[in-house]
Parts: sequence; structure tokens; C-alpha cells
Amino acid sequence: MKISVLASGSKGNCTYIETTHTKTLIDIGMSSLYVEKKLISLGVNPDDINNIFITHTHVDHIAGLKVFIKKHHPTVYLTAKMYEELKNDLIDYVIIEDKIIIEDLTVDYFKTSHDAIDSLGYIFKSNDREFVYVTDTGYINIKNLKKMTNKDIYTFESNHDIELLMNNPNYPYHIKQRILGDKGHLSNNQCKEYLKKIVGDKTKYIILAHLSEQNNDRNIVLNNLKYLTNIKLIIAEQNENTELIEI
Repeated sequence: MKISVLASGSKGNCTYIETTHTKTLIDIGMSSLYVEKKLISLGVNPDDINNIFITHTHVDHIAGLKVFIKKHHPTVYLTAKMYEELKNDLIDYVIIEDKIIIEDLTVDYFKTSHDAIDSLGYIFKSNDREFVYVTDTGYINIKNLKKMTNKDIYTFESNHDIELLMNNPNYPYHIKQRILGDKGHLSNNQCKEYLKKIVGDKTKYIILAHLSEQNNDRNIVLNNLKYLTNIKLIIAEQNENTELIEI
């Protein structure tokens, strides 16, 4: 399995996953042109993308969807509630109701807690390698923590530093409360506490995602997780893709 986060942040999100027989995107919140360029830079033909899994329908996760699917014709996987919001933009789609198997890729899912009509996190598995993707959630249910324990690689939200957020004069109080709430985003401290519960002997990489440009700092994020001495920590950027990680 190969993974690269193509973009991560409040302006757009997209992640690429490759197995021997599949090429998949999680979300497409940047323009179709941006995603195409990033795929090509990784040596991937955009026409070869088979699937797109949608986490939720906020614009920073679907902005490029309509154009991309018209040009490249992947199958879109989403929930029934997401479909009701996006149905006019979809051509080939599958409603997620159970674990999905696509050739050598198995995809499980779990509910996240966000202020969207519906929202999911995902667990991708191929050849005994497992990748967890979880962003845009205010908390994680304990039963889902058990589901995502001891995987090879995580993309995990570390959205904000609470002190920076609360002292930011550009954010009104109700926005701060939204971000901090159960349907908002995970703070650096929440990220740390959840990772303490789920990281295991198999874990080799953690990609820290959806960092706030105004309310976070990469040095704070990395220092917060410095106890993870045997794991490679990677910060996902808004306009730069990560390396193509192979597990």
C-alpha cells in the first residue's frame, strides 16, 4: 500500500491511496486541476483513479469532485445522507452500508462527530497493511478507538492549539466554541490522548492533518508527540503533498 496526502487544511483536503490493483482518493476538496497535477507528480495518471471515498460534504472536502468525476469517471463512495446533498453531481456511485471490498482493497468505516449532515472516518486494508484516516471530528467514540488500534499508518487530525485558538482576536466566540465542541475538530491535546490509546507495535507512520493556519504551529504539534520515538511523524501541508509512503 502506498499513501500520499495531497492537501490538508481548511482550504481543501485530498489523500491518495494505491494498492496493486486499485488507485483511490479520500475526498477531493481542492480543484480538479490541483489534484491532477499532484497525482502526475507522483507518477499517477488521473484517469487511473478507480474510487473516491467521501468523508463529508463540506466544501473543503468536495470542491473538485464534480469536475474530476466528469473528466476521469471514478466510482464515488458515500452515505445515503451525503448522496442527498451531492446526487446532482454524481455519475457512478455506491452507497456505503457495510464493509467494502474492491479487488485487493478492503474498506471499513466508522462514524465521526462533525457539524455536517453525515461524516465518516475510514480504515483501508490491503495485504495485511492497514491505514486509518480520521479528521473533522470533535471526539472519537471508544468503540471506534478499539476498531482503529495498532494499525500501520494513521492520518490523524491535530487541528488547533487551544491557547492559540482562544487568544485569536480574529475568531468570534461562537466560532471558537464550534471548533472546540463535540462536532468540531480535534485539538493537539486530544490528538495526543487518542494516539496514546491506539498506537501499537505495528505503527510506523503518523500523518498529522488538518492543521489550522491561524490557530496551530507545526512545532507545537511535533513537540506534543515527541514521546513517539519509534514512529515517523509527518505534517500534512495545505498546498504540498507528502512523500509517497509505502507500507
